[in-house]
Amino acid sequence: MKLSWLPKVAGVAVLAATAILPAAAHATPAEPGKRVFNSMQILFSPDNPDVFCTIGAVGTDKQARKIAISAGHCIQDKRYADRDLPENVQPVYDRGDVGFGPIGYVRYFKDPEGSSIGHATKDYMIIELVPAVTPSSQGPWLKETGQLEVPDGQPSPNALNPPLNEERLLGAAANNNNNELVVSGQLGVWYGRVTANTNGIYQSWAQHKANDSGGPAIWHVPGSDYPSEGTKFQAAGPWAGITKARALGVPPYVYTSSANILADLRARDAAHPGVYGAGFHVTTNP
Repeated sequence: MKLSWLPKVAGVAVLAATAILPAAAHATPAEPGKRVFNSMQILFSPDNPDVFCTIGAVGTDKQARKIAISAGHCIQDKRYADRDLPENVQPVYDRGDVGFGPIGYVRYFKDPEGSSIGHATKDYMIIELVPAVTPSSQGPWLKETGQLEVPDGQPSPNALNPPLNEERLLGAAANNNNNELVVSGQLGVWYGRVTANTNGIYQSWAQHKANDSGGPAIWHVPGSDYPSEGTKFQAAGPWAGITKARALGVPPYVYTSSANILADLRARDAAHPGVYGAGFHVTTNP
């Protein structure tokens, strides 16, 4: 499979992307009862197990389709970008269990439009899960308890007017907020304050590494336990975003807000009703 690699740019982490090839006709369907959850590492080609991304949130859309969300920059192929993909052109596999066959198919991803780290505010991918799998709110470290709502927050730049509360952003004033992200990936579980918010792209000291792209970030609910040895490093909170990249700046860890993703889905659905992922809600399944 031909791979397209993003260039290394002055301190910006190298991110792997793959071009789309049609699904194999002989792929084995996923077995009943398989759980799909946040932090699951996913492949787009079983022949390239070291080129992977990560699931950030799992749930259903308003059409009751089972949906998983990851990062848009994980795939780069202009033939398929920026439109719904009802055809099963790109299967998605659980990296830890390829033998189950596809757990879903890519239905939408945003072209990065020249950026080395994905589109500025719309760097997301929609995956429709196959009927045989079960969405789960519980990842290895994080339990997602719905979508983050910020009633008094600034609207996402992608939002329609009026914006929904889930389309509003966390504050990031240096000395005027307690907003923290808790994230999960190859480094385990980390948390850190939101130090900057640029059009719904959050910077935080919560760490990640290459191939964590698309992975989960939840909001630390004030007063709730932090992940620690005492909690077996588990944490729970509303879904707040997905891992985007390491970029120039301090701290270098950046995340696409859930508000940006949900707002863009609603705006796209208003223009073309029925888009995959519109009205997404995190599953309540354990």
